[in-house]
Amino acid sequence: MEQIRGGYFSEKNDLWPGQFFSLEVEKVLHTEKSEYQDILIVQTTHHGKALILDGLIQCTEHDEFAYQEMISFLPLCAHENPAKVLIVGGGDGGVAREVSKHPLVQSVVQVEIDARVIEASKRYLPSMSVGFSSPKLTLNVCDGFEYMRNHKGEFDVIITDSSDPIGPAVNLFTKSYFKLLKEALKPDGIVCSQGSSLWLSLEHVKGTMQNCRQHFDTVKFGVANVPSYPTGQIGFVIGALGENRPLESPTLTFTDEEIARMKLRYYNGDVHRAAFVLPTFARNALYK
Repeated sequence: MEQIRGGYFSEKNDLWPGQFFSLEVEKVLHTEKSEYQDILIVQTTHHGKALILDGLIQCTEHDEFAYQEMISFLPLCAHENPAKVLIVGGGDGGVAREVSKHPLVQSVVQVEIDARVIEASKRYLPSMSVGFSSPKLTLNVCDGFEYMRNHKGEFDVIITDSSDPIGPAVNLFTKSYFKLLKEALKPDGIVCSQGSSLWLSLEHVKGTMQNCRQHFDTVKFGVANVPSYPTGQIGFVIGALGENRPLESPTLTFTDEEIARMKLRYYNGDVHRAAFVLPTFARNALYK
């Protein structure tokens, strides 16, 4: 495999020129080309198993919980009653695992286009794919765009767990996509999308925020630290219907006992609030 040399997988991409992140590979567990993408799962020496799609690291067992918890609980805990949730993407099952933990969530619908990612994750990534066994979940292998066109005004929260903005995933960062999300929401709905890194392409983040603002009254950007992602940081674009929604303040906070019971390892109320505190250069670019 071209990206595994000298015992290391190296993630190189034009989205982050002049740098790459490498993982020492102990064993290649799975490789295939599905109808939609190249799928690679490797056992690493220090990061557990890693899922890699089209040459880009999607998650490692070492730190996946940070991303999965934040993309799930930031929007869920900003909504007063996130009873019905839609997940677009998320084929490894991690977001479904986290969303199902929230005590106010009654039902979760997930739409993932690539059945092979789901099957590979079920076989090799049980700590994440356990999310697919949640009794709250209805899993659909289909086109998320088409699904939302046929299910308008149904969801309290929609979470888009997408790959980076290259290839088909580019469409998940556009004005037309945010319009589709808005139409699938209830009147007080909230959306959350993977929003890339402030350090990689601030202009891309700014553009995604602007696209979201075309259809959502309140739009904020939150961050989380995930060491195995480029720059060690990932962001989330969160949009809400209704002006001046206090997305930075959780409507529901959990006690230490509840956090332990839900097995949350990253998210808590303080982290929620801190996620929206941005450095000056980012704050100026995104909000002024």
